Amino acid sequence: VTGASGGLGHAFARALARRGWALLLHGRRRAAMEALAHELPTKTEIATGDLRDARAREALITVAKAKRIAGFVNNAGLGYWGGFADLAWERHEEVLCVDLVAAMSLAHALVPALCAARGFLINVSSLAGEHPLPFMSSYAAAKAGLTAFSESLRAELRRKLAVVTLAPGPSPTGFRRISGMPKGPGGLFSTPPEVVVEKAIAMAERGGGFCVPGVRHKALFWLARLVPRGLGARVLARRISPERLEDVAG
Repeated sequence: VTGASGGLGHAFARALARRGWALLLHGRRRAAMEALAHELPTKTEIATGDLRDARAREALITVAKAKRIAGFVNNAGLGYWGGFADLAWERHEEVLCVDLVAAMSLAHALVPALCAARGFLINVSSLAGEHPLPFMSSYAAAKAGLTAFSESLRAELRRKLAVVTLAPGPSPTGFRRISGMPKGPGGLFSTPPEVVVEKAIAMAERGGGFCVPGVRHKALFWLARLVPRGLGARVLARRISPERLEDVAG
């Protein structure tokens, strides 16, 4: 499980441990993962590293290949809120690297072992990959790419590996706070992390699929499809634009 320092990563670890899985957790905050490991009923190992770094990705691949790996939750991700040109280009590169390049490179290295074990691969994308997300354009682009990659891989490996493309909407994981994203209109559609991961794991156990978890996220998914794409993007941009938020704060 990557991105296991908190949020959905913690929820995935707990849900998989309840099912008896031995775990390899990867993230940047060792203390948070160690505290989690003490709670879990199954054998849990910890690896730390920053997936923006190719050497860290190679180190994780080496450790994972040494195990009898049968499942992989491709969960690590990050995002930064702000105007596209206002954010430093390095921020956009970080998002694309972790959310897309790292996810694909880890999957590329581990898919042979996963197929040999007839296991599962859960790629954690987002509903942000299904429609425009103003002021988080690189995050939306990366998640759209991850969704396309995961769905392509699911079709390619349909007889060999259970691939799940998980596309959740808002969830109280701390992502908004960490990314700097203001509170938006999605609070009504928020779904607990435990519900999100249970739906994803259940779909993996059924052989894979495209997973929009929970009634609220499904409602948001279909609402975004009913509203014309351009109109929805303009409305959302007005709701969360820096200028509007400054006016509200003032």
